[in-house]
Amino acid sequence: MALLTLTSDIGEQDYLAGAVKAVLLRQDPSFQLLDITHHLSPFNDPQAAYIIRSATRQFPVGTFHILLVNLFQYKPDHLLMVKHNGQYYGLADNGLITMILEETPEEVVALPMDKSIARNTLACAEVFGRAIKEIAAGKPMKELGDTSVSIQVRNPVRPISNSQYVEGQIISIDHFENVIVNITHEEFEAERKGRRFKIVFKRDEVIDRISETYADVPEGEKLALFNSAGYLEIAINKGNAAGLFGLLGFSEKSTSQYTQSRLFYQTVRVYFE
Repeated sequence: MALLTLTSDIGEQDYLAGAVKAVLLRQDPSFQLLDITHHLSPFNDPQAAYIIRSATRQFPVGTFHILLVNLFQYKPDHLLMVKHNGQYYGLADNGLITMILEETPEEVVALPMDKSIARNTLACAEVFGRAIKEIAAGKPMKELGDTSVSIQVRNPVRPISNSQYVEGQIISIDHFENVIVNITHEEFEAERKGRRFKIVFKRDEVIDRISETYADVPEGEKLALFNSAGYLEIAINKGNAAGLFGLLGFSEKSTSQYTQSRLFYQTVRVYFE
């Protein structure tokens, strides 16, 4: 009985998320389906990588993760099935897997798509469902397709650092509009080296300590903590940090003068003293 998670950017306003589940259950009614989210922001791969990485690492070995994210960035002549650290990932060959794993996947196979049928989201779900059924039945993954495929590779968005500071990008804004920055607790401590620090964002907003919970400060006050995924988070106790401070999610496509100016609202610096 295979455990499958579903993550997508397709939303739940129409039939598609439910139809994907129907397609999978038609392949094998014993599949256990669990939603992670269907509300990833369209074309925001840094956010997708953070959310998928943080969620999937909590699942038991042998879980299958179907990622219907940015499926049609390239013409889908094939899809990927990836095995890494005991987890399986089914997704498009669009570079997202290397952003999620932050390293080269251990095992990859290209799953062929039938060129005689429409290559849409449901067709992709059917390919993944068929492959998962065969793997769960004991078929080696390497027998499902082309193991020599040269996959698309994209680097994860990483903080910028020197001896005086580390600058992180805002990779996600959660339901409470707390702001998540791509600086992990381990990276923070490695750069800090026991020094005092100031977390600085927007113009003159400064936080000089790490809280354990939101309740460590009075209601309406700002704070910084490391969330359950281990990433730096800027928040307001019972408030809206992103909205109040005008902070925005980081965009990889910051090339024009206008979007370059937005980086001021998409980054957070930690200065060390």
